[in-house]
Amino acid sequence: MFAKQQFIKAAFKLSEIPKLRLPEIILCGRSNVGKSSFINSFFNRKDLAKVSSTPGKTRSINFYEIDNKFYIVDLPGYGYAKTSKAERANWSKLIGEFIANSKYIRIAIHFIDSRTKPAELDIHLNKLLHELNIPHIILLSKVDKLNQSEMDLSKRNLKKCFPGIDMNSNVVLYSSVKNRGQKEIAKLFEELFY
Repeated sequence: MFAKQQFIKAAFKLSEIPKLRLPEIILCGRSNVGKSSFINSFFNRKDLAKVSSTPGKTRSINFYEIDNKFYIVDLPGYGYAKTSKAERANWSKLIGEFIANSKYIRIAIHFIDSRTKPAELDIHLNKLLHELNIPHIILLSKVDKLNQSEMDLSKRNLKKCFPGIDMNSNVVLYSSVKNRGQKEIAKLFEELFY
């Protein structure tokens, strides 16, 4: 399981999506939230996804093929202020159109940095996933950087922003550094594809 991982393609527009369609797990969230680090840590690879210290670096929809069974689809991070308005609008349109038009999405993993409150764009994304009936979980990233009281605050913020969220079944606490949350994600992928 998860023996073969391969970067397939970076698509800058919907017409560039790989011709071979497979079921998709989409990774979505703000810029610099840890999606690339997640891909590398989960598959125990240093170089599968390019990790950048510069937010807003991922500008394409990146497809990674796993075991010839499914794609991990890394969507561009949203909300990075230092890019132009036109570029932000373009990313937003690309992300929205991809999510609305793909018939292959099995689940969305919505990344939220555990150190910050969910932003307006996170709430907007959550609503979109609900409206389109796309199954999704929230992955609270970078939890190794929090102490217990900060962790409790992070969970309270989530409950406030997403009423009705089930902290036990809909939320995964994840750390790329400490490998926390990997078992839960592996179980989820296994249930979907193996």
